[in-house]
Amino acid sequence: MKRDLDQGFKDLLAMSFTKAVDFVEKRLRFIQPGCARCSPQYDPKPLVLRRRVPKQNRDALPEISMVIPSFNQGDFLEETIRSVIGQGYPRLELVLVDGGSTDGSREIIEKYAGKFSWWVSEPDMGQAEALNKGFSHCGGDILGWLNSDDCLAPGALWTVAACFLDSPDADVIYGQRVLINEKGDDIGRWILPRHDDKVLTWADFIPQETVFWRRSIWEEVGERLDEAFRFALDWDLLLRFRAAGAKMKRVPHYLGLFRIHGGQKTLKDMEVSGRGEMERLWARSLGYVPRRERVIAAAGWYLMRARILEWLCSAGMVRYD
Repeated sequence: MKRDLDQGFKDLLAMSFTKAVDFVEKRLRFIQPGCARCSPQYDPKPLVLRRRVPKQNRDALPEISMVIPSFNQGDFLEETIRSVIGQGYPRLELVLVDGGSTDGSREIIEKYAGKFSWWVSEPDMGQAEALNKGFSHCGGDILGWLNSDDCLAPGALWTVAACFLDSPDADVIYGQRVLINEKGDDIGRWILPRHDDKVLTWADFIPQETVFWRRSIWEEVGERLDEAFRFALDWDLLLRFRAAGAKMKRVPHYLGLFRIHGGQKTLKDMEVSGRGEMERLWARSLGYVPRRERVIAAAGWYLMRARILEWLCSAGMVRYD
């Protein structure tokens, strides 16, 4: 009788846990690393963001180096470039590395050639190699990259500079993300709580196009992205930053616009190589590959805080600029 009761209690616990996992996935919308499509979206509307330009002593502004890796994204490339040069940031070093596009991207690149400190269009082995090539030509104090279908938010570079000046102990900063469609319409907001180093072990929710880091921490990790990664290269870099002792900070500002479209690399690579790369990073950080339920349980509280912030933003009770 006791054995039956014990087994019944275990079955009840297992059923409750399964229901809890389903709740997190369905109600909290568990986001696979890099999968912005899983984030809440609404009907397209015109993008309206205030251009935030903090007051700073221009002589104290850090030089910011940005790399744009590009390959056959001609439909969006010009908008991406203009989102960077249109910042009007006086100490910008912009590098563009194209993988030998055949869709008219080169003509767009040549149109803006005078805005780049260096650019090239030639075949490469993928995004990580392109980025390493680009960063080898960068000399800025602050570094970051912007994929050729995404954009910077208005005033983002000014905000980044101000945040690093105001937080001298921060090695890496990132911000909030706006989701946009092919036309550049606002279709969603990805709102994150304050940074949590522990969550980074389980999943990468950090919006790549909003991430900037100091040269000093870049040098600590060897000044290179791991070219063995095609999908999780940004998560790998963040974990290496953390292992090197980096202090990461989420700042309360919209810094990037992440474009959702059918041809984006993130969606194409998720099933092909993404899962395997995620498992490699879990094995490296944890010593094993966790089950889905373990990852969701570990990240659930963080996601709940994110959902609460998203609700408060949609209700107008919390605002980010």
